[in-house]
Amino acid sequence: AFCTLYFALFIFHQMKKHPNKVLNLSAPSKAYGTRIDLFLSQEDLGLSRSFIHKLILDKHILVGSRPVKPSHKLKGGELIHIEIPPLEKLSLEPEDIPLDIVYEDSDLLVVNKKAGMVVHPAAGNFSHTLVNALLFHCQDLSGINGVLRPGIVHRLDKNTSGLLVVAKNDSAHLGLAEQIKNRTLLREYIAIVWGHMPTAEGMIEAPIGRALKDRKKMTVTRVKGRESLTQYKVLEKFGICDLLSIRLKTGRTHQIRVHLSYLNHPVLGDPEYGGRQKWLKGIYDRERPLAQKLLSLIDRQALHAKKIGFVHPQTKEYLEFNSDLPEDMVIVLNQLHRDVES
Repeated sequence: AFCTLYFALFIFHQMKKHPNKVLNLSAPSKAYGTRIDLFLSQEDLGLSRSFIHKLILDKHILVGSRPVKPSHKLKGGELIHIEIPPLEKLSLEPEDIPLDIVYEDSDLLVVNKKAGMVVHPAAGNFSHTLVNALLFHCQDLSGINGVLRPGIVHRLDKNTSGLLVVAKNDSAHLGLAEQIKNRTLLREYIAIVWGHMPTAEGMIEAPIGRALKDRKKMTVTRVKGRESLTQYKVLEKFGICDLLSIRLKTGRTHQIRVHLSYLNHPVLGDPEYGGRQKWLKGIYDRERPLAQKLLSLIDRQALHAKKIGFVHPQTKEYLEFNSDLPEDMVIVLNQLHRDVES
């Protein structure tokens, strides 16, 4: 596995200078019945499953000498040929956008992202993103898995504030991605949710996948849903809300918001998962004035990535960083405290 990882690193460092690079590996007998995209994503190649999926669809991955589908099931013993195209030229423009940098060295940096900033470019958001700001701040960022997300190892939703780590080179990217895969990278959030959680602490275990009616949204589903684990602890109870500490054990898109909505305790202010007008419609009349007041104080979901901890990919030192709650969430909490005292 070490040799495979070393070779993968060598490929990524050379990709910028030379044409397509190839990697050949043999599927072991224990891979029998395993989808090829899943098998390769578990082989420490530094490639995400989505990127492997794209390579397969583009016929850059062959089993024997034949192109296959991502769902192709291995029999064991096949030779798998992987051709990795060179990185595309970066078409994104660096932008002089202020960044709240909590930590930085030659391998990585930790950024405290403000709510409202998109992390990486996507349809409708090709400028004013965190990546645009990073490109202005850093001369180089990791390029694993393509150019639209340089340096981005994990992400935060546009309207979620808080800490995330960014890789400056491919080696750091691979090291951090491995910790996420092994669930050893600490990500702790603070959330204000509607209603009261069923227990003082617990684990939400419910698979998450794309919603069938709205592909931009996620939902708890048994149909192609991926394992999703969210650990929570109630820090404080208020009249109509709970303050939670949350730790991610997996990192699915919108995971915290989807899981809390699934329990009928959506994040306060979340317009997509029932935390604004939908919640107001279902509460008692006596609770509505306070609920409306709280929603007037925050124009996004009350969710903040407060803490991040990881082993530095190069120095092997454990690093941990904390971020203060943003002003809008502090204002909401102050209002909740006043309501309890009155």
